[in-house]
Amino acid sequence: MHKMNYQIKDIAGKLAKGFLHNPLTPILGIFLLVIGYISLEVMPREEDPQISVAGGTVIVPMPGATPKEIENIIVNPLERKLREIKGIKHIYGVAMDNVGVINVMYYIGEDRQAANQNLYDKVYQHMDEAPKGVMHPLIKPFDVDIDIPIMTLTFYKKDPNKINDIELFKVVRELQQDLNRIKDVSKTQIKGGKKEQFNIEVDLNKLSGYHLSLGQIVQALKGLAYDAPDVKDKTKSNKMVIFGVKNAIESVQDVENLIVAQYMGSPIYLKNVAKVTDGTDIQNYKDVEMTWRDKKKAPFHPMQDSVTLTLGKLAGANAVVIADAVKEKMEAYRPKLEKMGIGYVITRDYGKRANDAVNELVDHILITIVIISVMLVFFLGWKESLIVTFTVPAILAITLFIAYVTGQTINRITLFAFLLSLGLLVDAAIIVIENIHRHLHSHDAVDKDLDEIMVEATDEIGSPTNIATLAIILTMVPMAFVGGMMGQFMKPIPLNVPVALVASLVVAYIFTPYLGRRLLKKPHMHHHRHHWQKEGHEEGAK
Repeated sequence: MHKMNYQIKDIAGKLAKGFLHNPLTPILGIFLLVIGYISLEVMPREEDPQISVAGGTVIVPMPGATPKEIENIIVNPLERKLREIKGIKHIYGVAMDNVGVINVMYYIGEDRQAANQNLYDKVYQHMDEAPKGVMHPLIKPFDVDIDIPIMTLTFYKKDPNKINDIELFKVVRELQQDLNRIKDVSKTQIKGGKKEQFNIEVDLNKLSGYHLSLGQIVQALKGLAYDAPDVKDKTKSNKMVIFGVKNAIESVQDVENLIVAQYMGSPIYLKNVAKVTDGTDIQNYKDVEMTWRDKKKAPFHPMQDSVTLTLGKLAGANAVVIADAVKEKMEAYRPKLEKMGIGYVITRDYGKRANDAVNELVDHILITIVIISVMLVFFLGWKESLIVTFTVPAILAITLFIAYVTGQTINRITLFAFLLSLGLLVDAAIIVIENIHRHLHSHDAVDKDLDEIMVEATDEIGSPTNIATLAIILTMVPMAFVGGMMGQFMKPIPLNVPVALVASLVVAYIFTPYLGRRLLKKPHMHHHRHHWQKEGHEEGAK
């Protein structure tokens, strides 16, 4: 190997020299592309980044207390205590009959688990100061991650003669139990279902005729037991005696024959003062109707009574994987549902939207890389363009892998950060390749070894390129300190762009000279050399 006369001054030259003939360099390049592709495939996909929202509700019952008493005894003292917690933005207290409710909202970005723990600790630390009559408080923290559904399935009756509202609700409830077992599915809820119950419509005129109050009816109904406990004991002969009470409520007649009072020595049955029917929860005034169409311009299906099942996911889980698992399970259920006269429509599919958003941005990144490479063909040449084009996926691969390792999800903002930094990413590689090109075409290139040209050209631009890249990174840093909703939403940009820029330097310094050494050649400049020697001889002769 030709002895190198050039003295390396910068890290750029050291990296260029170290990897120029290293047999591991091509393996490193392939490895980077592979881990980048794997990261892109396995990273949890979401449409938007997850925003950390913390808060909760504290419910403190005090039976018999007036709103004024609740305010003075519960709400005001508890508000004062909760203000001792760091990070709370708003506290809203509500005093009502028998209960006080305090809603707590933290600043967006506060760690939710720590916030929930602080809220819990603060309430229970001061329970000894609560006056007599105050009951055990109930603390319900907000959980935005699992409360927002990623999928909603709406079920409807294809044939109302085959299935009624109650049977439809029971089928959806069974499905809820099964779908809840899918990995990373969290909160599931049924909306719009009609539950089975006995409806008792009391005739107030008959009540007054028997000198009864509605309160007496309510008390009698409260005494109904759905499950009577078994009494077990052993006799002298060591036999087991079991006293079992059959479930008393099995039919409308069972409810009608409930004795609600005695009047002049005779029992008064519920059927004497009320009408009892077997039906649905009539106190639930909500009805859900759905209309839909299969394709964009297709006619709408007629309105149908429907029941909606919503599914949430755990924080950081892959929405696409969960959505696919739900669809697969529902396809397996489809024949059974068809047989029962039940149809279903997926009315929200966050997984598909997340996947489409990610794929669209990946396509845009690929289009941008192609545009950059075509532009460079005209300005530098096709070989130089090829070298620069390789560096872009390598840089993105490193950034994606680091994002995956640090627990980030891939979403629109993460990919927007890559798209935003694409123009900046090729800067270092273009500067290196342009300087190599200049050195190869200089007059003294013919006397220099190709290795020396590659290392010198890379090292020469190292210091200014490093400073320029650092300046760009510093412009991104303030974005990391933006608070509130916008700060949380835009966080992937200050997290990923600096990583991509540092990766662009490393990749440019390692792979550009390596590929340049193998693809680029010194132009034929012997006529120049001969011309200089001839001029030199003529000068000597004079």
